[in-house]
Amino acid sequence: MKKGLQVYWKLFTSTFYLSAFTFGGGFVIIPLMRKKFVTDLGWIEEQEMLDLTAIAQSSPGAIAVNAAILVGYRVAGFPGALVTILGTVLPPLIILSCISLVYEWFRSNAWISALLRGMQAGVAAVIIDVVWSMGGKVVKSRDWISILVMCAAFAATYWLKLNVVFIILFCAVLGVVVTVCKGRKERTQDKGESE
Repeated sequence: MKKGLQVYWKLFTSTFYLSAFTFGGGFVIIPLMRKKFVTDLGWIEEQEMLDLTAIAQSSPGAIAVNAAILVGYRVAGFPGALVTILGTVLPPLIILSCISLVYEWFRSNAWISALLRGMQAGVAAVIIDVVWSMGGKVVKSRDWISILVMCAAFAATYWLKLNVVFIILFCAVLGVVVTVCKGRKERTQDKGESE
């Protein structure tokens, strides 16, 4: 766990910047957080970022805020979580407050409408990139349970039109069961080797 004013300032500025210039919700901010905190700063491991993303997605609330809380807590404990919440929530609050002052003009402006439609295409590209990079890591891990769950979750959402809440709950229960079984198996192997 890192501490110090520089770490808090870096957490705040990083999450503020990401939140201010990210359009499209949590699925868009996750790869940018991964690039910042895993690749650029090296504060979090790749697998850990995948785990934090899964927790952020399955927790109630906005994915971007949940992920920022988890990253901040992982890097600098409870104060880090508070700093990243502030950094993530302030930009939308400021932007929406400014837009509310000129809402009628903003809503009827053809240029703004065209800009937002163009951003939708960019958001779709970023989401595809997230799926490709994170899904690719699951496939490269060669963990057949994870690959099977990923494919089943896609099929259940796309073809069966199941509610995502049920899929997340099922995956959470399955994750607990698999983790408990692996833990028991490792303890049994450790006992066998020590005897």
